[in-house]
Amino acid sequence: MNVVTKLSPKDYATDQEVRWCPGCGDYAILKGVQRTMSDLEADPEKTVFISGIGCAARFPYYMETYGFHTIHGRAAAVATGTKLANPDLEIWLVSGDGDSLSIGGNHLLHLLRRDIDINYLLFNNEIYGLTKGQMSPTSRRGTVSPSSPRGSMDAPVHAIAFALGAGARFVARTYDVAQPHMIATLKRAHAHRGTSFVEILQNCIVYNPDVFADITDKAVASDHQIHLEHGAPLLFGKENEKGLRLDPRTLSIEAVTLGENGVTETDILVHDETNPVLASLIAKMAPPHLPEALGVIYCAADAAPQPEKAERPSSEVMAERLNALMRMGHTWHVG
Repeated sequence: MNVVTKLSPKDYATDQEVRWCPGCGDYAILKGVQRTMSDLEADPEKTVFISGIGCAARFPYYMETYGFHTIHGRAAAVATGTKLANPDLEIWLVSGDGDSLSIGGNHLLHLLRRDIDINYLLFNNEIYGLTKGQMSPTSRRGTVSPSSPRGSMDAPVHAIAFALGAGARFVARTYDVAQPHMIATLKRAHAHRGTSFVEILQNCIVYNPDVFADITDKAVASDHQIHLEHGAPLLFGKENEKGLRLDPRTLSIEAVTLGENGVTETDILVHDETNPVLASLIAKMAPPHLPEALGVIYCAADAAPQPEKAERPSSEVMAERLNALMRMGHTWHVG
């Protein structure tokens, strides 16, 4: 009788030297992903990490699984082909904000709408790190960089709003040093059937340090973060003394304090991760007026991804159709 030994996080680490800048948030993400693989008891021979170009794209070299380091912006296309060629594989796609939302934006859009069973991890540091700190699609207005010396004038792309607009059926957010939260979020993403999209806020210590300090610093975290839990009231603050309420006049969300102006917990919204309207409202919340939403923002109520709902013809029928397609119209022989 063969005894199967559970793999530890270290078993998912390769012998390659991890080469990111000291203090980079990618180290914490790598640690969290390796722990997630161990907890999921992922089979390395059936797991594939696929990346594009950028600092995050080194990920496959550091995971003791199959991996594919592709070209800039095309990781989603390669991941789609890999999954269609071998549906038994578990695909994890790792990409930065520039790789995902600039040259790769079109591919990401179609991956999300096709809803293929792939886990998409977007590392967002709001800068191009590998190419020395140019503004990225997610850089905030006013960001000073080599490509925007007078400050960025462009409105930033909002990753979560983009995903929801493209029809994503699972959307979540976490951040690099929040290990327990990240691991729990990645497990939820893995359990979802269809494309799961997880934005991971990641610190670039060299070119955009502390860009998320207004969210992640311990001094402000309780007031500037709200941890989402399906079916639970949207409360935050050190003592859960604050909450989110719908303003019926503007159909927007506002932050209120329990006990002030007659506000009670019955006024507070309850998180429903299956509600796409609520997801769109809380997705773009940000300090200082509203807390940043962390956790599962949206998860479609129906369990099965769209492609698996349709009846597919047998392989024999598909072969006949392909044969007929190849011989339709004008054909000729060469030689």
